[in-house]
Amino acid sequence: MANAAKKTVDEVDADQYRIEQEPYYRSVGDEVGLYEAAYDARIPVMLKGPTGCGKSRFVEHMAWKLGKPLITVACNEDMTASDLVGRFLLDINGTRWQDGPLTVAARIGAICYLDEVVEARQDTTVVIHPLTDHRRNLPLEKKGELVSAHPDFQLVISYNPGYQSLMKDLKQSTKQRFAALDFTFPDSEVEAEIVAHEAGVDPDMSGKLVQVAHRSRNLKGHGLDEGMSTRLLVYAGQLIAKGIEPVAACKMALVRPLTDDPDMRDTLDAAVGTYF
Repeated sequence: MANAAKKTVDEVDADQYRIEQEPYYRSVGDEVGLYEAAYDARIPVMLKGPTGCGKSRFVEHMAWKLGKPLITVACNEDMTASDLVGRFLLDINGTRWQDGPLTVAARIGAICYLDEVVEARQDTTVVIHPLTDHRRNLPLEKKGELVSAHPDFQLVISYNPGYQSLMKDLKQSTKQRFAALDFTFPDSEVEAEIVAHEAGVDPDMSGKLVQVAHRSRNLKGHGLDEGMSTRLLVYAGQLIAKGIEPVAACKMALVRPLTDDPDMRDTLDAAVGTYF
């Protein structure tokens, strides 16, 4: 009986990556159904959209909805291929192999989410190629092992097209291995509903925050690289819910993180003053 009840190592590993409680996500189109179809076919998925518009929350929600483990990697320019696939480590017992997050996901059948993948070096992202076509395997060259992906494994990547450049963009050989979903900020009514739910403020307050954000988004390309994200609106709402005066909360959570330019700050502060 003890052996029958005992979980395998893979099952224990998978359990620690499962999302127990439903992450709040407000669908704004047919993205949920499209993603489910892609997962059923085990098609790799690329999420494209501005910072703070809900890409990561969407992946968390879908992993919960599908009942699959989720392993998230925040990509950066210093990340090497070994950071993804694994490396040999030296400890008191000698040399041992340590799987990286991509390898763990492939072994246990998790959804592996590479967040802001263009931040990683192109020679690093190439290692995902064998997992994104008919091969569905991952060569561990240093270990001399070929890992066949678990049938439940899926790869998801995200990036912000607004920050594309010749130096920071995905190769066509990488892009054309993925189906893609475009994300953007929802319309005013839906975004206000999201902010009210996440921040714990009333609909009138969340509606004003969204209007301030719209003012900033109209300035994108005219002094701002990006407008205020839904994430920042939630931060401002949370401060207000804690008793911070709305103007002070907006300056702290919306204006100051966005720009250091004095004139642009004055413009955004004036927008805040219009609604508060």
